[in-house]
Amino acid sequence: MNRGEFMEVIAEPADFTVTEAHLAFVLPFAYRKKKARQATVALEQDGFKFFSLDDSASLKAIYPEGVQVMREELDQYFLPYVEQKLFPESPEDYGFRRFSKPICEEYILEVKDRSYPFRIISIDITLAPFGLAFLTTRVELLTGPLPLSGILDFNQHFRAAENKLKEEKGTSIHCNDGEFYENIHDFLLGRMAAAMKPFIIHDERLTGYFGSLPYFEDERMYVHAFYFTEPGTEISDEQLFRIGRVDGLDAHGNRFISTTNRKYVQDYLDKYLHDRWAPGYYLLTTDYTFAAISTKPRSEMERPLAHFMSTHYYNFLIHYFYRIMLLRVSFEYSRLKWDKDEEFLKRLIQLITIFSSWYYFEHISARQEGKELGRRFREAFTLDVLYREVKETLDELYRVQENSATSRMNLLLFFLTVFTVISGIYGMNLVIDDWKDDTSWTEIESYGFFEWISLLTAVIGIALSVYLSVTTLGRTLWRKLRMRWNDMDL
Repeated sequence: MNRGEFMEVIAEPADFTVTEAHLAFVLPFAYRKKKARQATVALEQDGFKFFSLDDSASLKAIYPEGVQVMREELDQYFLPYVEQKLFPESPEDYGFRRFSKPICEEYILEVKDRSYPFRIISIDITLAPFGLAFLTTRVELLTGPLPLSGILDFNQHFRAAENKLKEEKGTSIHCNDGEFYENIHDFLLGRMAAAMKPFIIHDERLTGYFGSLPYFEDERMYVHAFYFTEPGTEISDEQLFRIGRVDGLDAHGNRFISTTNRKYVQDYLDKYLHDRWAPGYYLLTTDYTFAAISTKPRSEMERPLAHFMSTHYYNFLIHYFYRIMLLRVSFEYSRLKWDKDEEFLKRLIQLITIFSSWYYFEHISARQEGKELGRRFREAFTLDVLYREVKETLDELYRVQENSATSRMNLLLFFLTVFTVISGIYGMNLVIDDWKDDTSWTEIESYGFFEWISLLTAVIGIALSVYLSVTTLGRTLWRKLRMRWNDMDL
């Protein structure tokens, strides 16, 4: 009997009404860390302001109206060794340096025959360690209550940085001043965050997203969303699945769900759904979106909404940073040329070691809720699997480096042993009387066997010393130059 006969098939996907949606789209990219100071100046000149927990006015300006983010909650949510990295005191301090800019401008997203007016509330650019950065765009839809499929359709097209797939074609952004953009990438980095564009790494030789993150999977932005439904709405498993997968409308404008198997939906939600406060409040932590769904009135959800935009956002951000860094290490390892990149190997070892010891922590929050969400993010981003691979990579790199160092040492000991034996035979005296004065080639031609050995030993010894000195100095200079030129900043 066919296995499909035992499966319960999902009917046509249903919708519920979303009365209010708070959306944020997170775009990672690589920037020139050597020019971080210049990037900071450019951002400040463009109206961005360094994010500080002590600046309450800035906190109000960058979040939607009515959302009150409290400094004390951000300050006490994270463990001390994580907090000092997430909230540096100045732009010069190392860590997650966040710059925010209020926008409050309206635009229209055109998708074939559909139109979605929206407002950009604010944008953040977070300069993270190791040359990674995150552009966060906070969006508010202006069309009032919408069916779930409409919201997910907007998310599906807005998160696509470049329109490559068939269902993504025909998307454009229209501005009030007449400007027109054919993809979201050009809109964000050409208009919203143009000050940062000169500092973004763009290597034409690298395939993948903007030549900036060739290891960035899916080439789409991450969706950070809080959905309010009509009070008392019953949320089905299929609807939660669609939110987690960002399944909106298909290429023909019909409601879409990316599975027909109800058992698959249940397994998916068992893995990604955090239902501690069900049935009135759900959290989904998937590899596409971090979403909250509330069936309670807005008045009862003020604090959870503020938590979602502040403490939960940082919880997501640091785990997203972990994932991209672990993927980066795997990518750099795949580019390693074992017979040529000795310095690259050393710097890759240094990168893994510093990342593991300074930033990669299994527990980042002191709160039970933060610990639970952290475990969900680790599972959604498969961090434990990736980290095991990185640790195995590190062990392999150490082994290769040790073998290489041992080979060089054995070769050096061989030459030293040869010279030591010859010197011992000559009683530590390799000087020929002819060398005390000017020596002509005619005298050299009259040398006997042992005098030729003495001459060759002296010449080779001097040449070897010069070679070792020159190559050591050359390696040192090349390493310094490569570190200055290398945008990946290993």
